[in-house]
Amino acid sequence: MNIALLDVASKKVTWVTDLKWEAYSGNFSPDGKRYSFTVNEDGLTDAYLSDRATNHAEKLDVPHGLNYFSGNPNEFAPQSDRVIVSHEASNQPGDLWVYNVNRRQAEQLTFSAIASLRAIPLPPSQIVHYKSFDGKIISALLWVPFNLKRDESNAAVVLPHGGPTGQMVDYWNTDVAALASRGYICVAPNPRGSTGYGLDFQKANFQDLGGGDLKDEIAGVEFLKATGYVDPKKIGIYGGSYGGFMTLMAVGKTPEIWAAAVELYGIINWSTMLKSSDPSLNEYLKALLGDPEQNRKIYDEDSPITYIRSEKAPLLVLQGDNDPRVPKEEAQQVVDILKKEGRVVDVHYYPNEGHGFVKRENQIDAIRRTIAWFDQYLMGRAPASGEQTAQSER
Repeated sequence: MNIALLDVASKKVTWVTDLKWEAYSGNFSPDGKRYSFTVNEDGLTDAYLSDRATNHAEKLDVPHGLNYFSGNPNEFAPQSDRVIVSHEASNQPGDLWVYNVNRRQAEQLTFSAIASLRAIPLPPSQIVHYKSFDGKIISALLWVPFNLKRDESNAAVVLPHGGPTGQMVDYWNTDVAALASRGYICVAPNPRGSTGYGLDFQKANFQDLGGGDLKDEIAGVEFLKATGYVDPKKIGIYGGSYGGFMTLMAVGKTPEIWAAAVELYGIINWSTMLKSSDPSLNEYLKALLGDPEQNRKIYDEDSPITYIRSEKAPLLVLQGDNDPRVPKEEAQQVVDILKKEGRVVDVHYYPNEGHGFVKRENQIDAIRRTIAWFDQYLMGRAPASGEQTAQSER
């Protein structure tokens, strides 16, 4: 997607951008001299103001992260001399900033982070790139905690995103904040099937869910090893929804890589999903996998249930009781199979929660359980007494 100006009278179109990244149009200033747009560049969003007379655009000098124009009726002040911008990043909750157009300076307007959080410096994201098995360049967000020794001794967690038609971007990420602040290196790849890198890349996992895209995630593990920071025996994986599916595929198809795993409301069997999930999601699945009767082999090959019995990593499952998109039955299948196989598996169901946890106390509880799981199985730390109690409850 690119930006163009349309002359309403003549219908003439003048292109403003010619980018490989996704660009989104904004608004004209009240005086008609400028207009705004944003660009999603590799998981970061930059805000631009363009001169109407020359179409010369300048990127706003605001911090690294996701920067969107905000305001009502639009982002420009009535005098056209200021714009209001929404800024967030993985280490900074969302706030509003005011950008002075003439001085080209931004000033933070709101401060949403509680004081105790602001006192703790969190590592910013880094955009990294690596080659996958077939030469495709994969982009990922990387977080490296401060003051780590580069001695191949540190634990790391791979964070597959949901979707699969989605993108990991530099949003305020409480999971990353919790993990990175406790010494875990985190990497969040955007594998084939992700948005933001063109339609061909987005369609590259068609009828191959958990195939090439899983290999892209594993190439991220090889990237981590090559940094010299990570102990290959201390690598975990953690994801929700399609990220939960990817977690289950990873521990089943490549069990030797993972030392621990946490999956939230992930899919174990596409065929059972079609029988119990909502109709709109079913149509989406058919668009990715094809007709379930004609492509039965693809549904089986792309389902973690085919491989899950090979799993070795201790697995924690977190699931909402009333999930309409990935029903509770998916989680129950995982737990029942692994318990029968004698594997290390634990599960917690959250009452009155759907696809994702909305209640603040449940969000905090899920993060605490996740940290306790990785601390025990990646770091080798004995869980605190409160965490032991929390994990034993059902």
